[in-house]
Amino acid sequence: TAFACIFQCFFCQQIQQSCSSSAASPDVAAPDTAATHSLEPRPCDMVKMTKSKTFQAYLPSCHRTYSCIHCRAHLANHDELISKSFQGSQGRAYLFNSVVNVGCGPAEERVLLTGLHAVADIYCENCKTTLGWKYEHAFESSQKYKEGKFIIELAHMIKDNGWE
Repeated sequence: TAFACIFQCFFCQQIQQSCSSSAASPDVAAPDTAATHSLEPRPCDMVKMTKSKTFQAYLPSCHRTYSCIHCRAHLANHDELISKSFQGSQGRAYLFNSVVNVGCGPAEERVLLTGLHAVADIYCENCKTTLGWKYEHAFESSQKYKEGKFIIELAHMIKDNGWE
């Protein structure tokens, strides 16, 4: 639903704000707070703060990743790939369980090859290129597995890190 997309974007903004407010400066070491915080990594520990961009997540360099072909921002880990057998509006596309560095537009109903779905366009947070869409709701029971998953078109991504 559109609410889920708005909630996700709101949640990401909250993480970003809490991370930026908890770190005074990336160049200055914070005081030891191990006694007051748990040892579990915070969501913002996986996000590198930069001055030129609001934020950009970097996937581990030891894994095969997919990146935006236009700006090379990381988009997905190969382990999150569900299927290579999808069709986007501009050709072949991959279905992913989760993605990073991606913004989500408003949900709308579209008739796709597999029936009616509520989808929200997704775009690269760095260069703002539309990459594909997120399945918000599938109206047919056989398509429910797609809900919450992401389509990225091959025309907009490139393989990075460890592909031979």
